[in-house]
Amino acid sequence: MPELPEVETIKNDLKEKILKKKIEKVDLRLKKIVKSPVKSFVLDLEGNKFKDIKRRGKLLIFDLSQKNKYLLIHLRMTGQLIYQKDKEIIAGGHSDGGRDEALPRLYDDLPNKHTHIIFHFSDNSQLFFNDLRRFAIVKIVDEKELKKVLNNFGVEPLEKSFSLKVFRDIIRSRKENIKAFLLNQKYIAGIGNIYADEILFEAKVLPSKRINSLKEEEIKKIYQAIKKILKKAVRYRGTTFYSYTDARGQKGNFTKFLKVYKREKKKCLKCKKGLIIKTKIAGRGTRYCNECQR
Repeated sequence: MPELPEVETIKNDLKEKILKKKIEKVDLRLKKIVKSPVKSFVLDLEGNKFKDIKRRGKLLIFDLSQKNKYLLIHLRMTGQLIYQKDKEIIAGGHSDGGRDEALPRLYDDLPNKHTHIIFHFSDNSQLFFNDLRRFAIVKIVDEKELKKVLNNFGVEPLEKSFSLKVFRDIIRSRKENIKAFLLNQKYIAGIGNIYADEILFEAKVLPSKRINSLKEEEIKKIYQAIKKILKKAVRYRGTTFYSYTDARGQKGNFTKFLKVYKREKKKCLKCKKGLIIKTKIAGRGTRYCNECQR
């Protein structure tokens, strides 16, 4: 699933391609993919324009020029947005069929059987929404409903307002393990499994450690690691494994900086003597170094 750095990359790249273009037609090929009324979904979009694209956690928010409404897209596990104009194709999100290498890339032979929505723009360009497993969320909301949706998200970790004091206030009195806390979007928005593991490795904190047992210095190191890892991942356009490519069809370059994720049973790159262990914490596969993280 694309996390904050990947969604930020998609947002920035699509802003270069689709803003202020008139949406001439919306071809809704799978009605049940839309989680808001289908008739108004098409009517709200056709003849409208995207005046801005924002991100909240892992959620993409397309700000419509008319009617004070917003298109929300959460790509979840296998969603993908593909922009095409003439022979130019750029894709963001899921790219290669997941773990099954026999599955086709979702942007081959557009539109294909995984294409559920096509946005046709006035310059003859198109934006395809594909989703292999149909887990993604697509809906149009008004300003009141948007506020309700956004209230479910915690602080944005890359905003200036996310200070060490704010982090201390959020984490205070929590009792769950630190990995579960980082994955909970109600506290901090946008961190998923990959970056939670990398953040805790950088901070030298065991993922299973209870929050109420953390020392002040460990809290500070986790905060600093959140900022450092996410900023670097955005700079390198995210991480690639089975599925993520960015909106230019390029794979994320942060992969080469990963220290624990997908490195189980290998020697630690930092201490050179520990092994990367894989276990399950908070219901997710979790990696850590048995020497560096205590």
